[in-house]
Amino acid sequence: MTSPRLLIIQPSESDPVGALGDWLVEAGADLDVRLPDRQELPADTEGYGGVICLGGEMGAHDDAEHPWLADVRRLLARAAAAWVPTLGICLGAQLLTVATGGKVEVGEQGPEVGPSLVTKKDAAWTDPLFAELPLIQDVMQFHNDVISRLPTGAELLASAPRYPHQAFRFNRCVYGVQFHIETTPDIVALWAAEEPEMTELTRPGVFERDALIASHADIAETWRPFAHRFVQLVKGELEPAADSQRTLPLA
Repeated sequence: MTSPRLLIIQPSESDPVGALGDWLVEAGADLDVRLPDRQELPADTEGYGGVICLGGEMGAHDDAEHPWLADVRRLLARAAAAWVPTLGICLGAQLLTVATGGKVEVGEQGPEVGPSLVTKKDAAWTDPLFAELPLIQDVMQFHNDVISRLPTGAELLASAPRYPHQAFRFNRCVYGVQFHIETTPDIVALWAAEEPEMTELTRPGVFERDALIASHADIAETWRPFAHRFVQLVKGELEPAADSQRTLPLA
């Protein structure tokens, strides 16, 4: 059987596909990684079984400084409209949100930073990717902007007290997660060193080496099987969610 080809959009050198890439390859996927600030993106998703958009330090609306963001949003909108299995992570989720009619703003309650927990919502218990996750999931947060309004027809899959829109699904197989699941201890240590004003906002010690190793072990336990299920969804070995979505506006 031919390996499914995944388009990996990497908006920033600082956020590579990391551990998530290892898990996707383990499950049999072939990865085509594109950095849109220097590499051309395809016009559509033809030839790809799925799309993943990673995070970055820019905002979803920062077109003046990063004009290629419009191309990323356009491609994500086309993937969503075509019901191509898609996963947006942090900035990727925010770009996906804007591309399909939702809203992203600076978080009124300040940044979310460091190891954190999110909780499954009702729709997650019957979702093909989220159903087998534990009730409370370990994640890594590192963002200022938040998803303030979900796209029309989206279903909320995970939430947290400060910002409720932590994970969502629409069009049966298109997902966004506000948090990070792809990082490694080295990647997060680099972020912490480059953004000391962010790290001051969380608990002391969480960015020390041993603590990062422990938190990433917890993340891997939950999200490695999730990544495998995403590849199963792309392969057609896993049925998409029930068709409960309405037509989505595409930006």
